[in-house]
Amino acid sequence: MKVGGGAAGRWAPGRRTGWQSWLAPGSRVRRMDWALLGAALALSVLGAALVYSATRGRTQLTGGDPYAFLERDVLNIAIGMVLAAGTAWLGPRRLRDLVPVLYGVTILMVLLVLTPVGATINGSRRWIMIGGMSIQPSEFVKVTIVLAMALLVATKVDTGDRARPDNRGVVEALAVAGVPALLILLTPDLGQAMGIGVIVLGVLLASGASVRWIGTLMVVGGLGVLAVWQLHLLDQYQINRFAAFADPALDPSGVGYNTSQARIAIGAGGLMGQGLFHGAQTTGQFVPEQQTDFVFSVAGEELGFMGAGALIALLGVVLWRALRIARDCPDLYGTVVAAGIVAWLAFQAFENIGMNLGIMPVTGLPLPFVSYGGSSMFAGWIGIGILQGIHLQRPLSA
Repeated sequence: MKVGGGAAGRWAPGRRTGWQSWLAPGSRVRRMDWALLGAALALSVLGAALVYSATRGRTQLTGGDPYAFLERDVLNIAIGMVLAAGTAWLGPRRLRDLVPVLYGVTILMVLLVLTPVGATINGSRRWIMIGGMSIQPSEFVKVTIVLAMALLVATKVDTGDRARPDNRGVVEALAVAGVPALLILLTPDLGQAMGIGVIVLGVLLASGASVRWIGTLMVVGGLGVLAVWQLHLLDQYQINRFAAFADPALDPSGVGYNTSQARIAIGAGGLMGQGLFHGAQTTGQFVPEQQTDFVFSVAGEELGFMGAGALIALLGVVLWRALRIARDCPDLYGTVVAAGIVAWLAFQAFENIGMNLGIMPVTGLPLPFVSYGGSSMFAGWIGIGILQGIHLQRPLSA
């Protein structure tokens, strides 16, 4: 009698089926950072509800379909999770080999924004249209800058040639970040350029670069901001935004309208909020761009201090797990990449929530995983996939 053939052989005791092998101790599924994944997914689901609340009554945006933005946002989340899974499957080593190609593609995309291919939305020229879909290249640039800078500052260190990156490696890394940053400034997109600056500092700090480099960059950055202001390189709407930030009471029906209405909405939420889909400011459509730049005002008004605090706590979980991954990574490249992602997401979250509260200028940076927007959602989930790939490369005993 054959023991190995037929159904008896396939279901023999001790033999794992496909799904059993996925869940076996030491499998990739079991070793994933589920807290990181769960927090990012919870933020995305909460964001979809807030986006629906902000847009369901805006017929001029939805074309009469109250579910239009919700359906597209859910689709963006699904695509983002697929991108995260693919990035995690590639892993940091194979992704490292693709860095030159990815960097070149994103630079080309930013250059296309400056050509007739570039699209202007809400007065800003930051997008390109591909197959009827608007893509914001600057969101993907942040991913490739993190990967490219990490590759340059960590290569010799990981091979044991030295304990920290040398001056040449730092200069090359700064050049890699500087080229897309200058192109993004030309679009112009000051918020994304500021985000790149924070990423650069985060990468250099994590790589162990000399403190002199950090100090020099901070001085140069300050002088650069001063030069941009003195040379009148900002568009008028950007100057107006900074003026409204410097003086919150300035023209509340004009340049200060957005932030004024956002603060009113958040303040009206109180401790427990007015209830999801029942915010007076949100239902009355008083806050412009509430599904993107000012989505946090929906959380503040409808979910109150407790709900908005829970949203911030979920962002904190994402950053905490990413920092753990950076700390536990066995090589400097993975550590620097994870730290760069932390700097990117932390600054963007702080800036977005800050501009809703009036403690930061309005820059148009979305709230990670929460604001409506395909490019931002895709880039954020790619970042989660990269972190998962770094986490999975740890030895089983770790």
